[in-house]
Amino acid sequence: MELEAQGLSFDELKEETKSDLDIFDLICHIAYDAPALTRRERAEHVKKRNYWAKYGDKARAVLNALLEKYAETGIEDIEDMKILTVDPLKRLGTPQEIVGLFGGKAAYLKALCELEAEIYRAA
Repeated sequence: MELEAQGLSFDELKEETKSDLDIFDLICHIAYDAPALTRRERAEHVKKRNYWAKYGDKARAVLNALLEKYAETGIEDIEDMKILTVDPLKRLGTPQEIVGLFGGKAAYLKALCELEAEIYRAA
């Protein structure tokens, strides 16, 4: 990461603030004194907007599980395809079955990008 190359450690910053902010909110808060939302607050805003109504029930369950994983551990974890092999996602099907709910890998990745855009959309 470029910030770490410049001697700025996200982990150290996070430790100093003792919060569950992701890197986006932490940097915006430090650099611009912007109000910071926790990952849980961002996830709740996405749920209120219910942007995933266009998906079927099972695909919505996957997106909701990804959103919960984001709230717990951060954006990096949901971007990794390995996330489909851990609870609660593995209870929703195999990675191939989950991707199939969206119409294939490209459509799954598009849905994931949309989810990320919703996460970082202004509250």
